[in-house]
Amino acid sequence: MTLTLELRDVRKTYGDVAAVRGVTMEVPAATIFGLLGPNGAGKTTTIRMIMDIIAPDSGEVLVFGHPRTREDLRRIGYLPEERGLYRKMTVVDQLVYLGELRGMKRRESLPRIAEWLERVELSAWGKKKIEELSKGMQQKVQLVGTVLHEPDLLILDEPFAGLDPINQSLFRDLLLDYRRRGKTVVLSTHGMLLAEKLCDHICLISAGAVVLAGELRAIRRRLGGNAYRLRAKGDLDRLAEVPGIERVAAEDGLVKLLLAPDADGGRVLRELVEFLDVEEFRSEEPDLEEIFIKAVSGAAV
Repeated sequence: MTLTLELRDVRKTYGDVAAVRGVTMEVPAATIFGLLGPNGAGKTTTIRMIMDIIAPDSGEVLVFGHPRTREDLRRIGYLPEERGLYRKMTVVDQLVYLGELRGMKRRESLPRIAEWLERVELSAWGKKKIEELSKGMQQKVQLVGTVLHEPDLLILDEPFAGLDPINQSLFRDLLLDYRRRGKTVVLSTHGMLLAEKLCDHICLISAGAVVLAGELRAIRRRLGGNAYRLRAKGDLDRLAEVPGIERVAAEDGLVKLLLAPDADGGRVLRELVEFLDVEEFRSEEPDLEEIFIKAVSGAAV
């Protein structure tokens, strides 16, 4: 397996606070990799160490198969959580400037800018100043500036924050296309629904440490034995009282159950039929939100 990015026991401490505690992760080439975790987990600090914005106290960052160099950063596109555009610049001038920071000449960047603005539905706004754009439009401009030099590795820190559903869908399609072209994307987010739709591999961190990592499909298969779907009529409020059931989530007539690790599905079903008319009860792979909650809760114990 070819790796685009690898972290080996990376650590960062601020005073008495351990922000990142021995993070090790492998990002395969041509994948969308989810760096997941709750707010304050250490995701942004980890990204800043990858980008050489801050130095790790210890550990190693490898990019494209070797220890990261300054030259490697030219092959990376980085969208930070804190957006930064010059409000008095026009959209095109802003993008030309961002291209120049990555070594692109104006004559080289202008055709790409026109193509990208059409793709993100901003062609009519090229001569407008940034301050005239909505927040969602500005976020599109920032994304275009991030991919303009066609980086081999794209690192995005909470790229969907504040976007409406239409623009979320647009961003999602752009990232999927980027992967199809053989590029690698690292997506840092605490939004589990979007991550589940996009990510091939994940690394879940909590309190600065890795609590779960690997291929998402394999993780879901491995953890699927404790997740069940239920369709039934009767007093569903009593589900939380059934021994062996840890979590209940009801939506559109379907109930998702998360059983305790040592719970027996057959025994739980026998309990359910005592007070419910059960139409369906079967094991299923847990969604990413269930994995997230269980992993983070376990790490906090």
